[in-house]
Amino acid sequence: MASDQSPPRPGEDAHEDEQKGSSSVKGKAMAGKTLGWVLALIVAVVALFVGFSFKSRYPIAPSFPSPQLKLFKVDELALYNGTDEGLPILLGILGSVFDVTEGKSHYGVGGGYHHFSGRDASRAFVSGNFTGEGLTDSLRGLSNAEIKSVVEWRGFYHKSYTFVGKLVGLYYDDQGNPTKHLKGAEAKAARGAQLLKKQKKEEDKLPSCNSKWSQDEGGEVWCDNGFPRLIQRPLEIALTGKMSKRCACFREDQLGEPGLEVYEGRMRETGSIDRVQIHQLQDMNRQTLSLNY
Repeated sequence: MASDQSPPRPGEDAHEDEQKGSSSVKGKAMAGKTLGWVLALIVAVVALFVGFSFKSRYPIAPSFPSPQLKLFKVDELALYNGTDEGLPILLGILGSVFDVTEGKSHYGVGGGYHHFSGRDASRAFVSGNFTGEGLTDSLRGLSNAEIKSVVEWRGFYHKSYTFVGKLVGLYYDDQGNPTKHLKGAEAKAARGAQLLKKQKKEEDKLPSCNSKWSQDEGGEVWCDNGFPRLIQRPLEIALTGKMSKRCACFREDQLGEPGLEVYEGRMRETGSIDRVQIHQLQDMNRQTLSLNY
């Protein structure tokens, strides 16, 4: 009896397998695209949440370049001075703004550093003037060494607290670009660092005097080897704009060099020179001198 089913044509099974394989590949491709869309949607939602969170934490500024960088105006920064419990505590230095809320005990109301909060008081970091005009961002008249100290303070805040933005004004323009004042301050700080390094190298050639001070006896200087003499600090005028002296130790055969001054105070005798000779040298150099310990 003849079968109603016809034998498969040559290649028919292979064709069916090809169609099945093609469908499988298309299905995997569609699944891959769907997964990609889902991941993209998740990333977008997370980014939106982060941006909203930042705006909620720093709600004042109308616009800023990115969620990680906010441009503050002076009156806006003043709102973050620690008096509003609902806002973080911010401070500025050289136009960089930092969130110091973690140090609330210091920067909050009643804290020892509260005068820095809500403003850029760069000058006060080295001047010690925490009132009135002393709380300013101007570094006019400061020496290279003092400006170097301000730049180092900025580095401290970068390491210790969160950098949240820039203050539009003296050091950054309204696009967040550094101004000539910031570039100038950083150049002076670099120059100060070079001069300090050079000065230290020069001073290392002559060991410093030992010194001690007590309320009952006052100050005393001495040398383990040699004799104490006051000398002008090299490069000091270039560094600070002022002249100062330091106590250095000299051998007996160096005591005739120009520019040496006998310290007006208690000197512990060492070496072969005796007390009579010391008083004779003191009489030759009578003037009021001070020694910075």
